[in-house]
Amino acid sequence: MLGTGTSHGVPMIGCDCRTCQSTDPRDTRSRPSILIEWLDAAAAATPFSQAVRQVLVDTSTDLRQQALRFGLRRVDAILFTHSHADHILGLDDVRRFNVIQKSAIPAYGDERTTRDLRHTFSYIFDAATPQGGGLPKISLSTIVGPFSLGGLDIVPVPVMHGRRPILGYRIGSFAYLTDCNAIPDESWPLLKGVRTLVLDALREKVHPTHFNLEQALEAAARVGADRTYFTHVCHDLPYVETCARLPTGVELAYDGLVLEVV
Repeated sequence: MLGTGTSHGVPMIGCDCRTCQSTDPRDTRSRPSILIEWLDAAAAATPFSQAVRQVLVDTSTDLRQQALRFGLRRVDAILFTHSHADHILGLDDVRRFNVIQKSAIPAYGDERTTRDLRHTFSYIFDAATPQGGGLPKISLSTIVGPFSLGGLDIVPVPVMHGRRPILGYRIGSFAYLTDCNAIPDESWPLLKGVRTLVLDALREKVHPTHFNLEQALEAAARVGADRTYFTHVCHDLPYVETCARLPTGVELAYDGLVLEVV
């Protein structure tokens, strides 16, 4: 878990609340992103190949600091959930990985997200942009259904972020559903058998585009995962106090949390 906070991050600018002033590092939440790492069995059998794969989910506003803090040195691909600022504005920092890897990086999102990325970062995708000064090298593709990356099966899970459909992702027994306030009927079967769930839970008060804590608990109970971690958490939910009142198997995620998924 690279980032588990809201678009404001925690601490928020100019806020003196207990969470924003907390000395517990689990109350410091950067903008939302995760890194998925696995061993590519086919690549591992090939001499001198890169066997460990690393896929970034969203390029958060805080990508540079997250990469430095958690030692991120390689990105094999990027999955975008949607194109809101806190999930994409770190895209320019990807050019450092291009330099290290000496290659373009494939990136994937739904149709609206890829369109927005081409507009917001037009200088990246416009062939007429002068090449001096360094440009991210991104190979952008639109997701039309399940696909595979380095031997890992990726299942896009449509969810609603307010009135906008966006994507969560299921990989094996793991599902990542950030920025959602509803799971459509057709998506529930895609979550059957999930054992580790990361789910949006913004705050106590109802919000028009995010699950609040009560709604997230209801959705988590319906999924029935062995363990559930809430993400995209604002300063209304201090880590220790909130976790103390959550049911067994449910807790808040925090920046730097590592989940082993089998």
